[in-house]
Amino acid sequence: MSAIRSAKAALRKEIQAKLKALSSEEQARQSMEVQNKVMSHAVYRDSQRVALYLSMANEVATESILRHALEQGKTCYIPRYDSKSSYMDMVRLHSWQEYESLPLTKWKIKQPPLSQACETALQTGGLDLILVPGLGFTAEGHRMGRGRGYYDTYLAKCRASQPSPPHTIALAFKEQVLPHIPTDENDIKIDIVVMAE
Repeated sequence: MSAIRSAKAALRKEIQAKLKALSSEEQARQSMEVQNKVMSHAVYRDSQRVALYLSMANEVATESILRHALEQGKTCYIPRYDSKSSYMDMVRLHSWQEYESLPLTKWKIKQPPLSQACETALQTGGLDLILVPGLGFTAEGHRMGRGRGYYDTYLAKCRASQPSPPHTIALAFKEQVLPHIPTDENDIKIDIVVMAE
């Protein structure tokens, strides 16, 4: 177990260095390309209840997808993390205006305060699609997150509570897609990895 953990730690450093070296123009170019690919993907088009992460620096941006999903009348959910644990829920976001007014967490991610009552995806019918962030991916769908286990824990919860699990799409800069990633039994594979050329 510790061998996998140290291999992941070394790989995380390597990928973070690659991402730091990307210019903001190149990040913006790849982000736009990946978002356009997702928005034209049949799985996205056919999904009505969609959860998507709100991007941090050095992640493929998701704002265009969020705006598009809201305009298309999809039911949108965003992550709400508890930074003191590995607890994360997907909470309903009703409009672009609501998105713009959300406060920032210490990680500079917008989310409703933990104290605020919000509709959650799994209590109201589950999800059709989850757009998943991560630090590293393989083309076959192996994923390495940032080490807190939020998404693996949440995906396991979805699988346990929905009759059919949600589709998952990971959004990646080409620098994040690797031939191999060390994984263990808690790492849940992603269905589709969408990357820039």
